[in-house]
This record gives sequence, C-alpha cells and structure tokens, in this order.
Amino acid sequence: MRTSNAADERRLSIGVVIHGPEVVDTGFAIQALEWLEGQGDVVAVLGGTMGRVAIIDAGLEGRVDISRRRSPSQSVQDLQRSDLTVLLNHAKSRETGLVFGSIVAARARPANPLIQVDSGGRFVAALANISERSNAIASDLASHFGFEILDACMLYDNLRQEGDVIVRRMSGVLPGERISVNGTVIGTATDTDVELLARDGRIVGARGVELKMHGLEKLPYVDLRSAILRSGSVRRTAGMVKPRLCALRTSRNGRFAIIDHAAEDAFERAADASFVITIGDDTTAIAGDVLSRMGIPVLGIVDGDLDGICNGLVIPEGSVIVMVRSGTDDIIGKAIKETSERRRPSSLNDALEMVIEVAGDSIVSIIRRDGR
Repeated sequence: MRTSNAADERRLSIGVVIHGPEVVDTGFAIQALEWLEGQGDVVAVLGGTMGRVAIIDAGLEGRVDISRRRSPSQSVQDLQRSDLTVLLNHAKSRETGLVFGSIVAARARPANPLIQVDSGGRFVAALANISERSNAIASDLASHFGFEILDACMLYDNLRQEGDVIVRRMSGVLPGERISVNGTVIGTATDTDVELLARDGRIVGARGVELKMHGLEKLPYVDLRSAILRSGSVRRTAGMVKPRLCALRTSRNGRFAIIDHAAEDAFERAADASFVITIGDDTTAIAGDVLSRMGIPVLGIVDGDLDGICNGLVIPEGSVIVMVRSGTDDIIGKAIKETSERRRPSSLNDALEMVIEVAGDSIVSIIRRDGR
C-alpha cells in the first residue's frame, strides 16, 4: 500500500460506483472495496436492478448503497465531491469495457478525478481529471490486481443524428444475442455491428438486428439517448452464486402492482405491494427474480415465448404462473389491467380468480410455486 511522505496529508475520500451484477458475482467488487478501504474513506453505491440483486446475494447491502436506482453516470455525478471516484465493472471484453467507461465519463462530466477498473477486460483506465494522488492510486491498484493500466480511455461516440432520426450504436454484441431496450426484447443480433434508430420516442429501425415486432409493440416511449440497452443475458454470472431468497411476506395490506414491461423497475414499483401481477415471459422471469429477494409473490401471465435473456433466475415462493395460449399473454394482460382497475383484487388468490375469469379458455395450465 502506498503511504504519504507528508505527515499532514489527509486521508482520501473515495467514491465507488459498482455497475452490473458480474463484478459482484465474480467476487471482484468486494476485493476492490477492501483494497480501496486501505487507501481512504470509501462510499460505495450501485445503480441498476440486477446489480442490486447481486449485492443482496453477496450480503453486501451494509457496504454498498442500493437504496436508489441510478445510472452509472448519475452515480458518478453524485460522488464528485469525493477526492476520487472509481468505476468498477466487469465487461464482456476490453473493447466493451473501454466503450462503457468512455460513455459514462462523457455523460457524467465529473469535476473530480475518475478512474475505471474493469475486471473483465483486466485494465485500469484514467477517464477524467487525473491528479497526482489519483494517478498513484490507479497505478498501485493495477499493480495489486495484475491489471494493465491505460493512460486514457478511448473516445467513443455512440450517438448521432440522421435527419430527424437518432442513431445509437451498441458495442460488444455477438450474433444470436437478444437485444433489449429498457428490459424489453426487441430483436436478435445478426451482426457484431448493431445500431438502433428512433424517431419521436419510437424505435423505427435497426441495423444488424432482426427486429421482433411483438417486442416493439410492447415498448412504450423511449429516449434512445438515455435508454438502457443490453445484449445477451441480464446476469451472465447467475450460476456462480447462490440466490439469497427472502421468506414470503406476511403483509395483508391488499396492495398490488402490475408490471407488463420494464421489469427491472420492480424494486421501486413493488416496494409496498403484497403481490405483483406480471405480464409476459421475460417480465415475469426478471421481476420474479428481483421480487424473490423481497419476499413478494408474483402472479405471472406467460405464453412460453421466453427470449433467453434471463437464464438461471428464480420465482418467489407462493407465486402462481398462468400459462396461456401462444401470442395471447399481452392481450389477456391488457384485459386484466382494465378489470383490476374496477375489481381491485385484495389478495393473490383473489387476483387468480380474476385472471381465470378474464382468460377463460385461453388458459393452458396453472402452476403453483411451493411454499405459499
């Protein structure tokens, strides 16, 4: 550990932004936090829902603030009063890691030094405003973990305008991976060079992607500049850890939530709910995985068209999955939302009766999760 020759040099304040579940699941986040705590006073935060799930599974809620859902760039801005901010992530490749760091730095425009540590690409990169002390930390950190230190992050512009169309480029995409926008799958990559096109808040085209019209129809207004784009699984390292599930809530307050897209908002949308109605296969899988850490059961309406972005996820105990005929989950879901506004079911069983009445002959099977 580097020590100061100046007896009166004060202890560094270090802000840490942890991005994504992979850097947590691999164990690197806790290793980096422990090392950084030896260098200064650390405040660690995390943005993004699946990262929250990973923090809970790792038992790190006491060391990493997961109380608010913030993007990495917003979190960097929140911590810019620190002497130094460190961005921790685990990218699929060095290229994607560098691109990610460049985008965060460009959006955050921090006033303090910002460095990136990527355990996937195994590098430490200087992103902004590097000082003598922060440069020393970056150098020592890279040496300690055996990472390569890069003098500066590559410049990367992932946005451009073509007339009235916004074009956003994605990096690190592999052919065959599902492409999702704010948690909704909108197609499958056919190339490594992928671009999405939007006009007036709607996706109007794509390059290097076979679009899924059914997914596009479910996607509400989207700001492509700030949208969360993902290729592949929502948690690539899910199989590396044991889920830390919460016992079923005993609340009988009768409150419920309906989630039919943006499943990664489940923490906020279901915070005080006794149960949650989820519509769609991927929505049910992702929201269910999140809610299993909160002890909230789901009543999932699915039709078997899971897109493969959520392998290894779990469904809360006490949940019920209603399988309906192919292509009907969204139609039935819309009818359920309209009915629930009038009927206001007070329990999951009451909601299940409502679903059975609404779906009728479209129901293929009803599967109950043990442990109610």
